[in-house]
Amino acid sequence: MNSPAQRRTASPAPQVTAPLSPAPPPLPEEVHPVYKTVTLLPMNDESARLPRYQWTTHLLATEAAGRNARLRVRPRLTEARWGGDHDVAMRLAHHLVDNAVKHGGLQLSDDVPLRLTLSHDHEDLVIEVDDAVPDFPDLEAKLAAAPAGSGLGWVKHYHALLSWKERHDDAGRAVGKTVLVLVPLHWPEETA
Repeated sequence: MNSPAQRRTASPAPQVTAPLSPAPPPLPEEVHPVYKTVTLLPMNDESARLPRYQWTTHLLATEAAGRNARLRVRPRLTEARWGGDHDVAMRLAHHLVDNAVKHGGLQLSDDVPLRLTLSHDHEDLVIEVDDAVPDFPDLEAKLAAAPAGSGLGWVKHYHALLSWKERHDDAGRAVGKTVLVLVPLHWPEETA
């Protein structure tokens, strides 16, 4: 404590032109401040149908597109907090993009759209890739005969569900297709 001789005399209070806000109360040690604002919207029937997570990118249609897809998918699965096998999902995304580049009627100057989606209804991951060929003839036969190590072979090996749908332009003309793979959250025991 200071002795009376060391005490300073109080100077006149400065003029305050703007009201001061009170200081926030101190935070307990176990609480950390958050610096990100998130707006929560009320849930209704329409918002319940929206995906829980959705991500889209466009990859340059080159020989490296599949490897690039693999590198981009891993952090997105972590961001989405998907509990499935990330390595399997990355491998399938890699092969879907490779197949779009090799067999999808793309030019080297084109890009390959890649999408990841998790719905509110289930925890399975949907991987989608677009290409310029509007059909997928004999899908079941090609899938059944797919050799191990090929893109379709990996889909078959992991018991993922493969489907496709035609894409149309604004005038209703077929301009390509979207190939979808549903990657289950849990794998059957024989694939482990």
